Amino acid sequence: MLKRRNFLKTSGALVLGSMVAPKLLGAELLRKPHPIGLQLYTLFNVMTSDVKEHLQQVEEIGYRELESAFSKLGPFYGYTPKEFKSLVNSLGMSWKSHHVLGAPFKLPPGTKMPNGPDGKPIQLPPMKNLKENMQELVDQAAEGGIPYLVCANIPTYSGDEIKSSVEILNKTGELCRKANITLAYHNHTEEFEKTDGEIPYDVFLRDLTPDIKMELDLCWATKAGVDPVALFKAHPGRFPLWHVKDLDKDRKGPAPVGEGVIDFKRIFENASVAGMKHFFVEHDMPKDPFASITESFHYLRNTLKV
Repeated sequence: MLKRRNFLKTSGALVLGSMVAPKLLGAELLRKPHPIGLQLYTLFNVMTSDVKEHLQQVEEIGYRELESAFSKLGPFYGYTPKEFKSLVNSLGMSWKSHHVLGAPFKLPPGTKMPNGPDGKPIQLPPMKNLKENMQELVDQAAEGGIPYLVCANIPTYSGDEIKSSVEILNKTGELCRKANITLAYHNHTEEFEKTDGEIPYDVFLRDLTPDIKMELDLCWATKAGVDPVALFKAHPGRFPLWHVKDLDKDRKGPAPVGEGVIDFKRIFENASVAGMKHFFVEHDMPKDPFASITESFHYLRNTLKV
């Protein structure tokens, strides 16, 4: 027969264990790796054929979530939205977001189209936009069953353009709400440059309805001299989507994650402040896209352990 002291010791240990175990389990769940996503614009120059084969390569690297963009084969790589979703799911990945233009594409004043890996200016295919094709683009996103539609670019080079862009985005946000989709806005550097006395990004954060979120491109924000963590703290919960790409050491353009100057550890430590739900590796026009996305994945998973 157990002595009273031993009984109390044993039963106390059991009670303590039952209290601690769920906490340990919860901590373990919190350490579960976050699905790493890829913005398929990174593969712009290779996703011109053999789409399924290229997506299989993406899955084999370890990516589990995808964000689509325009391509030389059309907005969904030669598929309908429903067909593309089915293909992605069949490969063990999930399609979370799609990029569209907000208005006809317009380069910043005084700039030229950047060169691709072949050294020639990038040729963009014809693309529909929210200003002219709003309902159609929202309907396509709804057909694909994706939770986010992202405006990838919209002109902000004058006060009138900023005002027009706010109107377009707010109208799109209303249509998205009816379709159970969240609209988000993706930045480059120009949204952080003062235009007619105002910074376009500040106007968007102020004048877009609060349910319209932001997809913060960490590279372009950093290049513009903006601290992503400061943005998160000023507007908590507004940044459910991130573009994770590095800024090269010359601070001129993108680099594979871990090769540049961005402090990703600090940024990911503030993911809950940002309200981050999904992040997508991106590298604009890399010479070897699969080498780039492999390097980025390994840095995120093995070094940062996200």
